[in-house]
Amino acid sequence: MKPFIKWAGGKRWLLDNELMSLPSFDGRYFEPFLGGGAVFFHLAPARAVLSDANPRLIETYIAIRDDWQRVVTLLESMQKLHSKSFYYAERDRVRLKPHTRAAQFLYLNRTCWNGLYRENLRGKFNVPIGTKTQVVLPDDNFSETSKLLQNADIRACDFEETLFDARSGDLVFIDPPYTTAHNTNGFVKYNQKIFSWDDQLRLYRCIGAAKARGARVVLTNADHASIRELYADLGTPEIVSRRSVISGSAFARGTTTEVLYVF
Repeated sequence: MKPFIKWAGGKRWLLDNELMSLPSFDGRYFEPFLGGGAVFFHLAPARAVLSDANPRLIETYIAIRDDWQRVVTLLESMQKLHSKSFYYAERDRVRLKPHTRAAQFLYLNRTCWNGLYRENLRGKFNVPIGTKTQVVLPDDNFSETSKLLQNADIRACDFEETLFDARSGDLVFIDPPYTTAHNTNGFVKYNQKIFSWDDQLRLYRCIGAAKARGARVVLTNADHASIRELYADLGTPEIVSRRSVISGSAFARGTTTEVLYVF
């Protein structure tokens, strides 16, 4: 099953990499930086704990789980109305009901520039319109997505709260924002809140604690000396390559590398 949300830094590409080998597990699947959830949808686990610090993202997952029919009905209406003027009117519109907020989130996600999520300092989504015009996609399967999410504990919270619950038998997949020491986060211009180096240190401690409790952990992160030094006592990473898709111009896009740890 494919993700229904496009998210910067998504990991669909990694699932096809020969170096990506997920450990077997018989407990719960944890993903504390959910985003588009590519690994979750690939594994389709029987039990999962899914979280993200973005409350709009999380309420969209919950609405698809609990009320997907009404979300899709509104999405279909938005498809008919889509235009430049409608996009900017919808971007500014305040939606109050959960299913309407979820439909709005998906509409903007699918028609904005590069599927980015960015807020200004007032907490308002401010990504301009993109080139995509399909709001309802041919391979959408919200019914099956809803079924898969039925047994998921979906939370809007900090990663530390989620990782605290991981125990022996559980598998944790961690794909944090890529911040490095003595450098700025490559995604900083797309986010209101920066995932700081202090957050990276906190994540390292949480991973060590989860590992000590017997959980298996898979981590992707920036291929940077500071990251490799931080995790040196836990293991040696594989280096995986991917094509960057964040830049606004095809000329500026290129191949980058990331580190992949399995603890």
